Parts: sequence; C-alpha cells; structure tokens
Amino acid sequence: MRQSHFVAAVAVTVIGGMVLAGCAATGGTADEPVTVTFWGTYGNGGNSAQTDVLENELIPAFEEANPGIEVDYVDMPYDGLKQKLTTSAAGGELPDLIRSDIGWVAQFAELGVFKQLDGEMSGFDDLAGAVYPGTLETTSWDGHYYGLPLNTNTRVLVANQSALDAAGVSSPPGTFDDLRVLADALAGKGIAAFADSGLNAWNVMPWIWSAGGDIADEDLTTSTGYLDSDASVAGVQLLVDLYQEGAIPNLITGNTGATSTSDGLPSGEYATILDGPWMQEIWAGQYPDFTPVYAPVPAGDGGSISVVGGESIVVTEATEHADAAYKFVEFTQSEEYQLGMAKAGQMTVKPEFAAAQAEIAPFYEAFSNQLETARARLPIPQAGEVDTILNTELVPAFEGQVSVKEALTAAAEQIDALLAENQ
Repeated sequence: MRQSHFVAAVAVTVIGGMVLAGCAATGGTADEPVTVTFWGTYGNGGNSAQTDVLENELIPAFEEANPGIEVDYVDMPYDGLKQKLTTSAAGGELPDLIRSDIGWVAQFAELGVFKQLDGEMSGFDDLAGAVYPGTLETTSWDGHYYGLPLNTNTRVLVANQSALDAAGVSSPPGTFDDLRVLADALAGKGIAAFADSGLNAWNVMPWIWSAGGDIADEDLTTSTGYLDSDASVAGVQLLVDLYQEGAIPNLITGNTGATSTSDGLPSGEYATILDGPWMQEIWAGQYPDFTPVYAPVPAGDGGSISVVGGESIVVTEATEHADAAYKFVEFTQSEEYQLGMAKAGQMTVKPEFAAAQAEIAPFYEAFSNQLETARARLPIPQAGEVDTILNTELVPAFEGQVSVKEALTAAAEQIDALLAENQ
C-alpha cells in the first residue's frame, strides 16, 4: 500500500526572545504512516459526548478515507490549554493541529506559532467562502488568515414568557424601543427587563453594533471616531438608562452577589438576557419546567447584530506534516464532521448545514439566523486588554459619575494605543 511521507525542512520562529524550532513538510513516500497530533478541549467540563464522537466516529472516518494518515487527539482542560500552548511553544513541543479559542488566534499568529493558511493551503479560499463571515473574521490577523472556524456560537435574546406575560407583552422585544416599553411595563413588579454579567466586548458590542456603531475602523488603525461615535454612544446609553431606572440589575457592573443570568431568567427574576446555545442543556437539567424563548438581539439603527464565539482549527508552524494537517482541516469543514459535532452540541460554522442542524435540535435555528449578521470582536493580540478597558471605563458611566460619551472617548484613546502597537 502506498502511503504519504513528508521530508522535513527546519524552520525557526522566535517567540519573546525564545527560539522555536519547527518543520515544514515537502512531500515524499515512506513505509510508515504519518501521525498528526491534535490538541483540543472537546471534553472540557466532563463532556464525553463530544470526545466520543470525535474519537470513535470522526477520526476513524477520516483515517479510513486517508490511508497513511493517523490522528492522535489529546484532550485538555480548557483553562489549561492556553498555558500548555504557551509553554510548549517556548520549548518547541507543539502539536500539528490545535482547536484554538477564537480569542487566541491573533495573539499566537503574531508570535509566529500559528501557520498562515491563505496562500499556503490548497483550496483555502473555497473553504473560507463557505463559512459565516463573522466566524471567518475571528481567524484573521494582519491581513491574513491563520485558521478556519471549527465550531461557532453567538448570543441571542432569551426570554422568560411568564415575565413577558407579567408585562402584558406576547413576544420578546424586537427593537431598542420595545425593550424600553418592556422596562416601563415591568416597573414595580420586581422583574428586571434585562440582565447581563459584565461590560466586556462580549457583552456590549451587540448593542453598539446594533445601534450602528463600531469599536474601530476596518483597517484596525483607530478606535477614536468609532467607539465614541454618536451611534456607539446610543447603543451603550440604552443600557445605562435602563440600569439607572432599575430595569437592569447591578450584575452588569460586577456585583458578584447578584443573581446569575442562568438562574435569574428561569426563576422569573429577569425577563430577558443575552446568552448562547449551551444554556439549553443546562436549563433542561436544572430547570426542567422552564422553556426558554429565543429571539434576535433587539434591533437598533444598525439592525440586529450579535457577537461571534467558538473555536478555530489551526495548524502550527512546528508541524512536520503540513499536507496531512491540511487534509484534516479540510475534513473538519465537511458535512460529516460539522453535523456529527452538531449532534454532540457544537454549532456548525457553515450556513449550508443550518437547516440540517435545526432538524437535530430546532432551537439552533435562532442562533443560525443570528450568525448571518454576527460579528467578531477585535481580532488583535491584546483582545483581553480591550475587555479590561471597556469594563474599567464603562462602570463609572453606569454609576452616573461620567457620561457615556466621556467613558467611550477614554476607552477609544486607550484602544488607539493598542492598535498602534500592531501597525
């Protein structure tokens, strides 16, 4: 039997002053099969369903279709993967493939750990063109793409119908104005119109985008003029007004003693929240009598736009088997892989599979529809610093110490400095 073989050419990457030795595949033949190592977090939190599907169905199917390539999957705790990735990169002990959090892609691309795929991987453009645009954006850095979306999620509005009934409304608020109406109707009833658990980009960008604002220009050169624009101010002002009226609890400003959104919604303490598809299973177990009502993010002048979450499949610069790794990356975009993981709770990154996914679990439809317009957070290595800036500057605005305009202007100036570091 003919089998693939790859002759290695050594490549060296410098990471923070440390040398990372890697290899690039050049192609050839040999008697031994190629083994690609794949690090991931599918079993995070004891989720054996996803690892079972991967190891017992999907990887065997790939290996059968690609004789001469074996995949060695290594599962890790989610919190430990980034640390392992960092230390292993410094020591030159990286795998071929990683299921990376989307927030890590720009950081490790800048460090030279993740391999650029556009212009390098055959068929990349076709694969990239088939996924939700917002998910593809999460794999970008400095004008190039360093992975492909592997699984995705987004936040939609989730409502408690009993709370809506108490307000005399039949359906979740579809617009900013509808949310204000809901808040007025619930005043004095002991039910918050909306709740969220922070002021990170994950929390506030859906409101800013939906209002028609943004956090930076398309080329990622400036935040000033975008984050502090009238439209961006309007998106945050909606939340501040409702907070100061008592229609949003202080969970949003960091009160760790407040009722969590996961408990406050099913208990009827909160009428609406923004959350992701993972909550369906959690509520089914913890609140079996609660039926969540899913709806789009309330629309403002910019439409209904939410934020993209999920993981990407990336190839490391250290791989000695780039061609084999590319084959597995391509396989992860297939119907077999995407829908196989959908059955285990992972949302597909491809619109063409959305209908089939909804047949597996009908509630996915609301999330698939939202993904049509969902966007990525700033794809820069300092994304964590952006979250800190937003939280730090916005809390005083919610507490009435500064205006929303002043808070966003201060945040934009600090984000400008981060963007300048990347030019």
